[in-house]
Amino acid sequence: MSTIEKIQEDVLVAEQVGINNEIVLYNDDVNTFDHVIDTLIRVCQHSSEQAEQCAILVHYKGKCTVKTGVYDELKPQCTQLLEAGLSAEIV
Repeated sequence: MSTIEKIQEDVLVAEQVGINNEIVLYNDDVNTFDHVIDTLIRVCQHSSEQAEQCAILVHYKGKCTVKTGVYDELKPQCTQLLEAGLSAEIV
């Protein structure tokens, strides 16, 4: 005869306090992949792989969230994306 023992673990999940916003980058017919990738690396501190994946998503899906965080931290980054000629907004 065997005994099956079940072990139950309680997992605590810490919820982040505060509302996170997102910078959403939109597709356009003006900017090149290289410009979008270089800008995401410079402004959003993306790795080259992450920036390339975002550029591909924007191209094929029409938009992509490129950064999340607190509004006050995202505002200057979104402004830099817009100044670089990209289409972006904070949602």
